[in-house]
Amino acid sequence: MKRFKNIFFYATVIGGFSGLIYLMYVLGSKLQTKGTVIVASSEKNQLHQFIDSLSHNLQHPLAILLAQIVTIILVARLFGWICTKIGQPTVMGEIVAGIVLGPSLFGMYFPELSASLFPKASLGNLQFLSQVGLILFMFIIGMELDLKMLKNKAKDVVIISHASIIIPFSLGMTLAYFIYETYAPAGVQFSSFALFLGIAMSITAFPVLARILQERGIHKTRLGAMVITCAAADDITGWCLLAAVIAIVKAGSFASSLYVMLLAGAYVSLMVKIVKPFLKKVGDSNASRQRLNKPVMAIFFVILMISAYLTEVIGIHALFGAFMAGVVMPNNMNFKNIVIEKLEDVTLVLLLPLFFVFTGLRTQVGLLNDLHLWLITGAIILVAVAGKFLGSALAARFVGQNWKDSLTIGALMNTRGLMELIVLNIGYDLGVITPVVFTMMVIMALVTTFMTGPVLNLINHIFKKEEALNVITHPKISDPVS
Repeated sequence: MKRFKNIFFYATVIGGFSGLIYLMYVLGSKLQTKGTVIVASSEKNQLHQFIDSLSHNLQHPLAILLAQIVTIILVARLFGWICTKIGQPTVMGEIVAGIVLGPSLFGMYFPELSASLFPKASLGNLQFLSQVGLILFMFIIGMELDLKMLKNKAKDVVIISHASIIIPFSLGMTLAYFIYETYAPAGVQFSSFALFLGIAMSITAFPVLARILQERGIHKTRLGAMVITCAAADDITGWCLLAAVIAIVKAGSFASSLYVMLLAGAYVSLMVKIVKPFLKKVGDSNASRQRLNKPVMAIFFVILMISAYLTEVIGIHALFGAFMAGVVMPNNMNFKNIVIEKLEDVTLVLLLPLFFVFTGLRTQVGLLNDLHLWLITGAIILVAVAGKFLGSALAARFVGQNWKDSLTIGALMNTRGLMELIVLNIGYDLGVITPVVFTMMVIMALVTTFMTGPVLNLINHIFKKEEALNVITHPKISDPVS
């Protein structure tokens, strides 16, 4: 009975209201002005109208952005998979995917297709969406820093970390002295150009380094803990230096940048003294998955965005605010893991690849069109490796690490990856570096990141041989000779 009742109701509603639609159509047609003749389009005209409509829809900004996102994710996954097969971190493949989709390869051999998929008018949308991804990523990086670990290993870590910054920083500024007149943008002061080159040489890719340690199974060893702590200290120091450099560049001089730095100091005090205790209370009372609901997450997102907004307005970049918001999050690991889990997949899989491709679209390897430019690129790579790899290794050896561990620390600290690209894009946006220097530095970031795995394998191979030789030369005597 209930079944027939439902059928009767359905038929009555659909039939009755369909009849009303038809009646309104007939009556409405009679309201048309007399004498108006509606000429039916021919099938050919209708086909043209359909094609024109389809073409218009394909060129709509949202359609272009969605096509870009689909292409970027697929290509990034493909190159990420290839890199894992050859012993490189996934992020390396994503960076390469960005270069491939840019004018250096895809744009060179398929210019028309590249122009239709990545038209200049659409790059602004891609850039802002990638910046949102970077803000979320830096928030995650800030949360993943274990400040307690820094305190426990403060003595050795500070020496290694600061040596691994000051040595490449000074070498970067020295390099800037020799290439400033030829390769710096017109009107850019030497101090701005040199400071940015120094920062770019001294940065370490904390997330890539952490992933390499995890993939090699040494993240929980004594050496792994030492390296990850050095990288964390390096990150904090590097981002503080970057904030100061941005302030100097935007203000135009060191004296006028002091006002920006004072505001930045007030902002940091606010985050540490007021925001952090408030977030600790919220985090302690909502540390379980059930309690960490949408209103609570909204509080954290609002604080993240306000923090990023404040640092952008102050003049030290929104990414520093996102990083700082992550640092002041509650130390409850259960809470942190839940928040990171909620953000990580969307950020790493969807939004970060957009940044890599946007960087790739700016990287024009074709600009390096003569031997001299490639020699300068080689010099940049050499200076970068000498400063970071040797600086970190010698500092580690000085504080008492053996040669194997010292060289391993040097090789890992030489990893630049994503963090380098972030710094380079900031410099590019500020007009401190030219497209040619930007391309050279991106190649340096790729080479120094790519070499980490093979160099680690070489170090292990050399010292395994040495250990085996020692065993043969000085065998252990288990029983005394009578």
